[in-house]
Amino acid sequence: MDRVNVLVREEISRILAVEMNDPRLSSLISITEVQTSSDLRRAKVYFSVLGDDAVKQRAQTAIENAGGFIHRTMKRNMKLKYAPVLSFVLDDSIEKGTDMLELISRNAPKAPSQEDAQ
Repeated sequence: MDRVNVLVREEISRILAVEMNDPRLSSLISITEVQTSSDLRRAKVYFSVLGDDAVKQRAQTAIENAGGFIHRTMKRNMKLKYAPVLSFVLDDSIEKGTDMLELISRNAPKAPSQEDAQ
């Protein structure tokens, strides 16, 4: 299943980069993970968008509207028994991780410098 998930993720990323002409889907959208059901009939597609909430909402709407096109294109290009029906989920884990690192760096005690040690 891991291999199928990787193949589906790569194909969706390729479709978004090469075959989509929707301005709401900026180049700052990336497919972070795909979870395909064991019968290959359904797949959850997690995507990340760089930008504010308005940009994320436009991207969510655009990618959901393009779901049928992405499904048909995958069906045509991939050699799977079934092309899974896609559901899209906004993944904000990268943004949360960045916020956490920033919080840690602001609150972590500073290490003494070489000059302070002498």
